[in-house]
Amino acid sequence: MSRRWTINLRRLVAVAKKEFIHVLRDPRALGIAIVLPMIMLMIFGYALTLDLDRVPLAVWDQSRTPQSRELVHRFEGSRYFSVVTRSGNYQEVEEAIEHGRVLMALVLPVDFGKQVASERPTTVQVLADGSDANTTTLALGYAETIVRTYSQEILVRKVQGRTGSAPALPMELRPRAWFNTDMESKIFIVPGLIAVIMMLITALLTSLTVAREWETGTMEQLISTPVRSSELILGKLAPYFVIGMVDMLLSVLAGRFLFDVPIRGNLLLLFTVSAIYLVGALSLGIFISTKAKTQLLASQAAFVATFLPAFLLSGFMFDIGNMPKTLQVVTYFIPARYFVTILRSLYLKGTGLAQLWPECLLMVAFGALMLLLAIRSFKKRFA
Repeated sequence: MSRRWTINLRRLVAVAKKEFIHVLRDPRALGIAIVLPMIMLMIFGYALTLDLDRVPLAVWDQSRTPQSRELVHRFEGSRYFSVVTRSGNYQEVEEAIEHGRVLMALVLPVDFGKQVASERPTTVQVLADGSDANTTTLALGYAETIVRTYSQEILVRKVQGRTGSAPALPMELRPRAWFNTDMESKIFIVPGLIAVIMMLITALLTSLTVAREWETGTMEQLISTPVRSSELILGKLAPYFVIGMVDMLLSVLAGRFLFDVPIRGNLLLLFTVSAIYLVGALSLGIFISTKAKTQLLASQAAFVATFLPAFLLSGFMFDIGNMPKTLQVVTYFIPARYFVTILRSLYLKGTGLAQLWPECLLMVAFGALMLLLAIRSFKKRFA
């Protein structure tokens, strides 16, 4: 083995001890390391949601009949809509939508009750604010389901009145959601959020280490010692690896007891994979730190290199299958993609290593590559 890659355990421990002391004496570093991940988890965990509940709805019931009131009642009784205003004309409906007081408006024609009572086709108008296309699409889908269900019930009553018995529907849908029975978005979001936060925080912490040594003038002292680059890099990684594992433990506990997200997979596998992921993220931060000349530049580079790709291209918020083909190829180089997949599989499905080994192997490769690059990059600065 080359001498540059040999490691003296005593020197490595000395560097790690020095870094531990610096972290413990710097309240800002401890704040970033411990408090900031929890704050981010709380904010994003409660703020980010894909659930659509209580959509503000305006109603203009021109019919004012039992039939129209029944349909409106179905919207009011749904968890997806909340009637916030009852309009008397189109101008009031338009103003409510334009001013953002409601997202949708339900308009029932004057002859609605008469048409339904006489068993003749009628129409119902739904006006929606299309500024947020995703939310509007979901809301229109819920509204269409309510109207279709009411229409089917009218048809069933019509046939029953003529034949004396309710007709059997030709098809019946019996949906069953696996892994997330209640279809709560937090159970899907929180595991992915842990991966994004861990990538950002760990890389941000280590991105300042070498740059700080150059700014404070202590790097010259380290260069004059017999400490090799591999020993210095591993020694600087050690305290932040411990902090990262503590953050991971706190995140898992917060997810379980604050957000009520169950863990169905093996905890040992969860923390083993997390340790591999942390080594890669920490090494990435060290690599950035060896290239940056100042702590400000290092922190900015770490943010761009970790948070943005992890948030946008890991599949955390946006389905990779819906991205352009070029971006889909790029996502294969984002380690957070694999960690998000692993965490969601462990949390939601209880998947084991037999199914997750490809992602684990790719994260091992990423961690080894980034550690090698960090050591070699610092060696160039060290020379």
